[in-house]
Order: sequence, then structure tokens, then C-alpha cells
Amino acid sequence: MPLEPTLLDRPRLPAAPAPLDWVTLADAFEVACLLRCVSAPAAPAAPVRAGRRPAAPAHPHAGPAAEFNREDAAHRMRQLLARLEIPVRHEVTTGGLRRRYELHRLQVAREHRAAYAALVETGWRQGRRELLGGPASGASAPRRTWRPRLAAAAWRASLLAGGRHVRRHILGIRLTDRELAAVLVRGAALLEVPALLRPGAGCFVVSVADGPDRDRILHSVTLDPATGPGVAAVG
Repeated sequence: MPLEPTLLDRPRLPAAPAPLDWVTLADAFEVACLLRCVSAPAAPAAPVRAGRRPAAPAHPHAGPAAEFNREDAAHRMRQLLARLEIPVRHEVTTGGLRRRYELHRLQVAREHRAAYAALVETGWRQGRRELLGGPASGASAPRRTWRPRLAAAAWRASLLAGGRHVRRHILGIRLTDRELAAVLVRGAALLEVPALLRPGAGCFVVSVADGPDRDRILHSVTLDPATGPGVAAVG
């Protein structure tokens, strides 16, 4: 008789990635938020063998390249990836006739793409869980310190790379990513600012009122000048 399969015969599930430390998480989460503000450019399709599906990327936004139409957003992502030890190439394309524009394309080298995608995936999942999860009783001092920093990172990325929707009475951001919109609303609450979420034309608009609420958000996302570019255009 054939032997009954034992537990050791069962295929092992892939181990979940180890959680990121707080400093790495803040940088990886901000990169993920920057990517969710823009659509990844189409990459050349790799040849697929007959009968096999192409492998899906670990994170839908973490392709080998990202494109920004604002220089400060591209510089901020370069700074974050440098701290995460992910080399990236920055290419600038200029177009337009009467109205000139610049397109900033960041390309991750092939040998670093797996590490890059893993950081983006883990950073987004872990950061999103920290912000959307309810307040845990007896939370540690590091968690109480870093959750507002994650909230500020999400708002900083969205103000740099998202669509501005500024009116006399509000500071708003247009987003196509529903999850990021929810993160911003929850993040604003952690920064002690009420935020509104409403549907727009093919997008979501997250806004805070002008005055003290707007000032508090902008103060929260401001970085120390020593940390590099990516700050001036936020205010």
C-alpha cells in the first residue's frame, strides 16, 4: 500500500518577508505612496513560453521605471531609494511646443529590481496596516512616534506627485488610487486634522480646510533642509 503523505511531504508556503524597521519602513512606504500617485510606464513585454502565464509583479506599481512630471517628486524618490541602497538612473525628457514640459523617468537597474519590488510591497503593506489599523491599547513608544511620521510621509508623497486640487477654502489632492486616498484620510486624523474624501471625475479628492488644518498638514510634511530636495514645492 502507498504510504500516507506526512506533514513533511506537503509543499511549504513561501515565508512572509520580515517586517521592516521603522526607519526603513518610513522610506519604503513613502516610495510606495509616490508610485501610487502615478501610473507606471508600460514596459516592453517579455517573451512568454507557450502554455505559461507571464509573472505578475509583486506590487502593481513597482515596475522597473516610474515617471513623474515634477522634478521635486523625482528628486525625492531618488533620495529615498539612495537611502534604501537601490541605485536608479534619472532621465529627463523635454516636450511640447508652445507649452514646454519635462518628464522625469527613474529606471531601476535589472539586478536591483527584485529588492526594489520587495521593499515597495512590504513597505506599502506594513505602512498601510499601521495607519489603517485601530489604535492599539498599550502601543509602544516607537509605534506612537512613528505612526504620525508614516502619515506625514503619505501626505508628503501625495502633495509632491499627486494632482493638486487647491481652492481658496481647501487644500486638496486628486488621486486614482482608492487605498491611498483612505490612507490619507486616516493619516490626517493621526495628524489631528479632519480630512474629507469625495469622488471626482474619474478620481478621488482628499481635502483639508484652509487655515490651521492646511498649515498643520504642511508643517507635518516639511523636512529638515539637510535631508535634501523634494520639500520646497510642498508648501
